[in-house]
Amino acid sequence: MSKQIKKVVLAYSGGLDTSIIIHWLKKEYGCEVVAFAANVGQNEELSGLKQKALKTGASKIYIEDLTKEFVEDYIWPMLKAGAVYEDKYLLGTSIARPLIAKKQIEIAKKENADAVAHGCTGKGNDQLRFELTFKALDPKIKIIAPWRTWDLKSREEEIAYAKKYGIPVPVTKKKPYSSDRNLWHISFEGGILENPWNEPPEEMFLLTVSPEKAPNKATYVEIGFVKGIPASINGVKYDGVKLIEKLNKIGGANGVGRVDIVENRVVGMKSRGVYETPGGTILMTAHQALETLCLDRQTMVWKKKVSDKYAELIYAGFWFSPLRAALDAFVDQTQATVTGTVRVKLYKGNCTVVGRKADKSLYQPDLATFEADTVYNQYDAEGFINLLGLPLKVQALVNKKK
Repeated sequence: MSKQIKKVVLAYSGGLDTSIIIHWLKKEYGCEVVAFAANVGQNEELSGLKQKALKTGASKIYIEDLTKEFVEDYIWPMLKAGAVYEDKYLLGTSIARPLIAKKQIEIAKKENADAVAHGCTGKGNDQLRFELTFKALDPKIKIIAPWRTWDLKSREEEIAYAKKYGIPVPVTKKKPYSSDRNLWHISFEGGILENPWNEPPEEMFLLTVSPEKAPNKATYVEIGFVKGIPASINGVKYDGVKLIEKLNKIGGANGVGRVDIVENRVVGMKSRGVYETPGGTILMTAHQALETLCLDRQTMVWKKKVSDKYAELIYAGFWFSPLRAALDAFVDQTQATVTGTVRVKLYKGNCTVVGRKADKSLYQPDLATFEADTVYNQYDAEGFINLLGLPLKVQALVNKKK
């Protein structure tokens, strides 16, 4: 395949893996390498990326600001679906990958490239998220995954490779854990975290203070939603990017959004991941609370099933699948009445719902009250209970005969 490849578009972050992949691709394939870096909200990590990519051998680099698209076309649909993987992981890395891969394919077509490449390992989930997107959007494009073919077997060997060829990298042998950051979250894995007994070092966290150092006074925040989409904070309207950025600061200052889990990777192994998702934690908590007012019981039961499946699809890389599109139609229907406001209380790592109201709330005080009412005839409950309990009664009579 190496003779057929003249130009490759590489998903480039400037981290350890992609820093040496540029050099490796040119050495192994003798091809031109075009780097592509997506701005999905990683902020200062993009600083100096252009110079670094060109210095390490890329012919050019695209740096695309995808933050608006990331929020509106990926994060908001995920939030409306209530997608949380294994009830803990808010899918920060997972949801960004299909957008990055989609843009990578667009650049490959623009550049008339023969192949696309990524720096994902053969053990992880990200290889699925990139390559399933590649296959869905351009089934004929060639895919290069160096981690599955090169002789390097560890991060230590990568660091040695970089040192041998004079490639600057941001990781040392003393601190080998890696991180991935975007507008929604930041993740940490590897190194000391590979032992699930080890507590994450406090200096590792970037978005949140420790609960112990959070303010001794609670912070109250009101989130306004329109058809399931966050629209305001404390009555002030924000666009999606600014809204998440502001909630990240508010939540982070109160120690909200830390998650330390052992999750099940798609490839079959378990892995330990530590995540910071302060704004996302607030939004997911508030959105779920608003749905309890706006969705009837049967819809909520099925919404939970859809939420779990939606999370699985994102986690496994099936964003561009017919099923995900079909589930979106269901989700959008459920969100038609999810308009209202939720008040949350943030205190030392906790995010607690303390108030909620909705324009079309199904919660009716005159029905739920313990006081006197003229709407609900309590005597009707007797017939309801008789019918509901009929199978139990029949079973008991049968058992008694035996």
